[in-house]
Amino acid sequence: MKRVVIVSTGGTIASGKTSDHSVIADRNGATLIATLQDPLDGIALEVDDFRSVGSYALDLPTVHQLVGVVRAHLARADCDGVVVTHGTDTMEETAFVCDLLIASDKPVVFTGAQRHADMPNTDGPRNIADAVRVAAAPIACGLGTVVVFEGDIHAACSVSKTHTSRVDTFRSAGYGKLGEVDNAVVHIGRRPQRRVFADMGLVEGVELIKPGLGSTTAYLDFCASSGVPGVVIEAFGRGNAPRGYAGAVSRLVNGGSHVVIASRCAEGRTLSVYGGDSGATTLGAAGAIFAGELPAIKARLLLSVLMAAGADKNAIVRAFARF
Repeated sequence: MKRVVIVSTGGTIASGKTSDHSVIADRNGATLIATLQDPLDGIALEVDDFRSVGSYALDLPTVHQLVGVVRAHLARADCDGVVVTHGTDTMEETAFVCDLLIASDKPVVFTGAQRHADMPNTDGPRNIADAVRVAAAPIACGLGTVVVFEGDIHAACSVSKTHTSRVDTFRSAGYGKLGEVDNAVVHIGRRPQRRVFADMGLVEGVELIKPGLGSTTAYLDFCASSGVPGVVIEAFGRGNAPRGYAGAVSRLVNGGSHVVIASRCAEGRTLSVYGGDSGATTLGAAGAIFAGELPAIKARLLLSVLMAAGADKNAIVRAFARF
């Protein structure tokens, strides 16, 4: 018999309404399993109640602790895979950290819900059932960490939450989903390239900046004066930024910070094409590193992982080039 460990972290899937009509995470993993209606023949379930919070309240040290918990379960001979129930707000980020730091070929599957547990049409139980099936499926081995939602299977490196409330919120721009669960059968259509890095923790304090048309360098200058370890800029198009950004990037780099340029576009990759102040070519000349296809929120996490491992600029450039 297959054994799957469900690590519960809270989120909408574990939330209900309070007397003041707000929604909070207040259900444990056993309560979630009790709501399952689909038969999971041949699969034994085990619960590990890690946390019970909304995913918007998680921080990097807690996420790193979760990585250790998941890794420990995967190391057990009697564990075939792990399902992490998690809030949707930051699910793609936590899943990506697990994908970067967990080398096991056993499946790690994130899932959750958009409709809280007290709603009559909550999507939580069927998402858990599908996630368990993926975690127990031999065909899912070697995929790395995935997100299973509304029957779709997505790679952690490419998936994003795209709608605030719809149950089909998770999408993978560009390459699409990996597969799906159809009538309780797991189907895999493509397999992603895995990229696992040394786990030395996560550096806190890497900031994320999203400029708009005509934005100033005020926040970049604040980061430089504050000595932040790294900055990710969610730039325009191929990796271009408002005027003055190249100078601000140079000041940050000269001060010892790493600066990574990602794109606000959902598809495509950054590339040094445009010059002037502050085209991608100029930003690169100022010392910026380009994120490739990684979106900014995931580029921030990769930079945090690399800096914790003591990577120098050349190693960071090579790591981002793999994406």
